[in-house]
Amino acid sequence: MTIRTAVSATALALVTALALTGCVAGENAEPEAADPSAASDGEVTWSADTLDIDFATYNPLSLVIKDQGWLEETLGDDVTVNWVQSAGSNKANEALRAGAVDVGSTAGSAALLARSNGSPIHTIGIYSQPEWAAIVVPATSDITSVADLAGKSVAATKGTDPYFFLLQSLEEAGVPLDQVEVQNLQHADGRTALEQGSVAAWSGLDPIMAASEAESGTKLVYRNIDFNTYGFLNATQEFLDASPDLAQVVVDAYEKAREWAQENPEEVVAILAEVAGIDPAVAEKVIVERTNLGVDPVPGDAQREVLEVVGPIFVESGDVPNQATIDKALDELFEPAFAEKADASTIAG
Repeated sequence: MTIRTAVSATALALVTALALTGCVAGENAEPEAADPSAASDGEVTWSADTLDIDFATYNPLSLVIKDQGWLEETLGDDVTVNWVQSAGSNKANEALRAGAVDVGSTAGSAALLARSNGSPIHTIGIYSQPEWAAIVVPATSDITSVADLAGKSVAATKGTDPYFFLLQSLEEAGVPLDQVEVQNLQHADGRTALEQGSVAAWSGLDPIMAASEAESGTKLVYRNIDFNTYGFLNATQEFLDASPDLAQVVVDAYEKAREWAQENPEEVVAILAEVAGIDPAVAEKVIVERTNLGVDPVPGDAQREVLEVVGPIFVESGDVPNQATIDKALDELFEPAFAEKADASTIAG
């Protein structure tokens, strides 16, 4: 069967899960993004001729926008849209720092870490509240709790939500980090290491994690949605200064994708299955059971509350030198103006 076939009717539950919440006031708002100017012939003139933007299997709305071609249709022939795949938040942050993308998708924890370590990024939108990370063990493992990880090797991708999920889980269980051997592997490689027996556990990321469950029988021995930070849409300071019009188009497209996903839940599942190369049933589990796309897109109090818990862990683990650096980064990270004026009706298609 083709990927684009109807999936289980339970995917319709996504309609309810995607109901939009009320707005939360953003913090540190800067002047609103400028509108594109009109040339003398009445045509829109954009601030740049290229837009470099990422897509990721952990960011379903990015997949919808890319699949539907809304950015290309809205921006027309004058702006070339370059799509770059991010394999994880760490890769998205690397691309943002290098200028390889103007807009990139990360977990909230990864965005704060990058900003704390000097990357000049701002969060311009929230794309999801996922339960995308958990502690995974082989089907035959005798590990049943986080406490059992003491003295064991665990795969995790540093600089991403699963890594910080692991740190929080160890702290909660009273297991010092130096009692665990953390193997820094990219998410897909972590799955391979787990299934081949190279590590005792893996702090996994969906949809790779859900595919491992379905295809290899691996088990999630610890889940905690509160240890998963939100999905953050980030942009470089240079891009926001030079092209606020394009930044607004991106955020508007995300709002259109959020609305479209409510009306087309089965298609969201099918798109994820196709891009990730996974069975539609696995994609359905990720989208319907573990992903809330119906969040307020404006970065604000809800996200700050989560990051205030994660921030001190950066210091304890040596990823950031001190709490003052964390506090400064958190004060500077959010740029809510674009999401506050998001308007899906401006996007063609």
